[in-house]
Amino acid sequence: MRLAIPALIVGAVLAAPVFAKLAAPSDEAKAKAAATAAKTAWADKVGTYQLCRAMDRTAEYYRKSEKAAGKQAPAAVDTSSCGDPGPFVAPPPLEAAGAHSPATMATSPPSSKATAAEQQGQAKK
Repeated sequence: MRLAIPALIVGAVLAAPVFAKLAAPSDEAKAKAAATAAKTAWADKVGTYQLCRAMDRTAEYYRKSEKAAGKQAPAAVDTSSCGDPGPFVAPPPLEAAGAHSPATMATSPPSSKATAAEQQGQAKK
C-alpha cells in the first residue's frame, strides 16, 4: 500500500503528455503530405502493373514449356489487360489549386470592434 500512491503519481505524470494536443500542421506540411500520398499511390499502381506483367510472362512461359514438352497446355484465360500508370505527375501546389483565401477586397479590418450594423453603415440608435 505504501508504494501504490507514489506509483499512481508517477503513472499520472508519465501519462500527461498523452493528453497534449498537437499543433495544426502548416500549409507547407500539408502540401508535403499530399505530395507524399500521391507518390505512394503512384508507386502502388506501378507495383501492381509490374506484378500483372510478371504474371503474364510467367503464364506465357508455362504454356510454351508445356507445348514444347508435347503436353496439352490449358488455354489462356482472358483477363483485364495490365494498365500502365505512366510517369508520376506531382499534384499542383496549394496556391495553384486555389486552396488559399479568395481574392476579394476586405471591407473592414480583421479585428474591428464595430458591430455588424455599424460596418454596413447603419449606426445604432
